[in-house]
Amino acid sequence: MSRPPVDLHTHSTASDGGLSPTELVQAAAARGVRCLALTDHDTCAGVAEARAAAQEAGIQLVSGIELSSVWEGRGVHVVGLDIDIDHPAIKDAEAHQRTAREIRAEEIAVRLEKRGAAGVMPLARKHAGPALVGRPHFARALVELGVVESEGEAFKRYLGAGKVGDIRAHWPEMATVIRWIKDGGGIAVLAHPGKYDLSWTKLRRLVSEFVTAGGEAIEVSYGGENPERIRELGRMANKQQLLASVGSDYHRPEYHWTDLGKFPPLPEPVTGVWERWI
Repeated sequence: MSRPPVDLHTHSTASDGGLSPTELVQAAAARGVRCLALTDHDTCAGVAEARAAAQEAGIQLVSGIELSSVWEGRGVHVVGLDIDIDHPAIKDAEAHQRTAREIRAEEIAVRLEKRGAAGVMPLARKHAGPALVGRPHFARALVELGVVESEGEAFKRYLGAGKVGDIRAHWPEMATVIRWIKDGGGIAVLAHPGKYDLSWTKLRRLVSEFVTAGGEAIEVSYGGENPERIRELGRMANKQQLLASVGSDYHRPEYHWTDLGKFPPLPEPVTGVWERWI
């Protein structure tokens, strides 16, 4: 199956991306993307700017958000597509996640300080700019402090799953964020399911509970995933009667493996959520 000219999972400087919403849209259009979703982490702050830029560039903009949540104590991300960014449910979601992120950032800073990263919080805030502080901003701060040589090393040693900076206690349950998305008129999509380090048995249970809670789609292809897993995810989508979604999970220009519109082709025939817009 061919790669559709869409990208339904991207990030801008409104969260932890490297391009402004306008720059993101322009770059996507230059790469032949016809339908783009801006899905910043826990905020819709960049959607209005992206929508105006998309009208100028002549491409379809889908309003979105990527909400952090937990399932059985494990961090899970749910993308909301085609949401009403002004709906009270989405405003409530943003407010809740903003508070959670602020508390989480302070806790991460305290933990990193205890590991010798003195002054890490001001640097993380500098890298975040107007956005809320997230782990990628801490990673850049750790590089600047000389604690690590690269952002990848920062995640491997301090910020990745199970490490000192991996704090999930303040995120809502997965069913809660699905409800926010649905109440806000959107489609709930299970993001990058292969990144949660789950056995296929546990992943199938996650997907089953996702569907029970009202989830309607699953990302079957995304930046950095391997073809065999994509085939299995396509089969899982069909078995569960879920719509398929795709996206690069784009963050920054230097991350070439997640460039805009770049994700592995779809080997399985699936019903694409993008068919609603193109």
